[in-house]
Amino acid sequence: MDFESALFRPFLSEDAQVNPQCYGAELAWWLARMLASQGVETSYPEYEDWGWFVEYIVGDNEYWLCCGNIGGESDRWRIYLDCKAKSLFGRNRAPVEVAVPLLDALSDVLSESPDIHGIQWHTEIGG
Repeated sequence: MDFESALFRPFLSEDAQVNPQCYGAELAWWLARMLASQGVETSYPEYEDWGWFVEYIVGDNEYWLCCGNIGGESDRWRIYLDCKAKSLFGRNRAPVEVAVPLLDALSDVLSESPDIHGIQWHTEIGG
């Protein structure tokens, strides 16, 4: 999904970011807190060179809720679900159906925030 919000603009300098114009720490921390308030527990945020993610685990199913800015901007954001593989070579991915509580809570926290606008959902799965 993509959306717009000034709420997650980085407050640290460009030198403190994972990569130049690669933001999302503030969004990931906000997501972890807001999802927990909905009863959906994730990990603390972690980063990769492309952005940030929170991990959601149900049984032996692992999911990353990936988030970052779009096109180097600080007010356009993207979040997508990455269903992690359970075996080598990307086989046997965690089923999307198990992540429905996470996606429902995500929808709720984003749609209920007055500071988030223009939510556009996409159906393709990350990963």
